[in-house]
Amino acid sequence: MSEVWQVVDGSVYDGDTLRVKRGWEEMKLRLCGIDAPEKDQPLGIEARDYLRSLIGEGDGDVIVVPVEKDRYGRTVAEVFVSPRPGTGYAEEEEIHLNSQMMMAGYAWHYKRFSGNCPNRDGYDVAEQIAKDSRVGVWATPGAIPPWEWRKSQLQFRSQ
Repeated sequence: MSEVWQVVDGSVYDGDTLRVKRGWEEMKLRLCGIDAPEKDQPLGIEARDYLRSLIGEGDGDVIVVPVEKDRYGRTVAEVFVSPRPGTGYAEEEEIHLNSQMMMAGYAWHYKRFSGNCPNRDGYDVAEQIAKDSRVGVWATPGAIPPWEWRKSQLQFRSQ
């Protein structure tokens, strides 16, 4: 079941996490099935800014399809934006933020955590489009997926 929420100003901290509100209720969202570079990684700031730009195509509202809660208490969801008229999108078209982040090369398909995502079947296609187009992380020599980067940072800190 989809729900309409409003993006909290300044809440897009990275390329796969944001906060939304509805009335007095606020919720932290994690985009289902993707993992964007961390802010300290190459393309981390660009991924955050690209997610902000996608959200900016709409009027501040997002359509949230909640999937589950993660171990940090965030709502894992597929998130869509209805673009404003004049932004170049067809009438009634929606931007699927999860797959768009992958198609632009600003996120990897996080297969370990995409099993419950309603549109997971399209995630491999979205990632392949980015690979074939050699954009974003697929154009960055030595780019490593965030889950490997986080693991290496933990090992580095424990030494």
